[in-house]
Amino acid sequence: MSDLNHILGYLKKQHVLSLCGRSEDDLWCANCFYVFNQQQMAFWIMSETHTRHGELLVADPRVAGTVNGQTRTVMLIKGVQYRGRASLLQGAQESEARAAYCRRFPVARSASAPLWAISLDELKMTDNTLGFGKKMIWRREAGPAEPAC
Repeated sequence: MSDLNHILGYLKKQHVLSLCGRSEDDLWCANCFYVFNQQQMAFWIMSETHTRHGELLVADPRVAGTVNGQTRTVMLIKGVQYRGRASLLQGAQESEARAAYCRRFPVARSASAPLWAISLDELKMTDNTLGFGKKMIWRREAGPAEPAC
């Protein structure tokens, strides 16, 4: 299994990410439910623009965060750090994301909050089950090329 496939498999099994945004004079993190879109290498999240983190994403779309489980055993630690850019979805992209989001989280059907895409630029996974400190890295290639590991 390739490093990228290993990372993708992990991201598909999880459902909560931490999201950190910033502006010139503020910094804030939030936890959000997500759907992972492998074709676009993006997380889809639902959040209002008037939340503290939403306001920061509007001010500066650059984000970083993590996806991780919780274990008490060091050798079972697995987690992903990411860096990317957030944007509000509109039109057909928003409809596609909302349908996928509501399938994964049916309670969202009654919500009207906007959906965002976090287009990933970089992923770094630590998986101690493969050996202590085992790291796997993926970076988006510049230009129209498909993402590769």
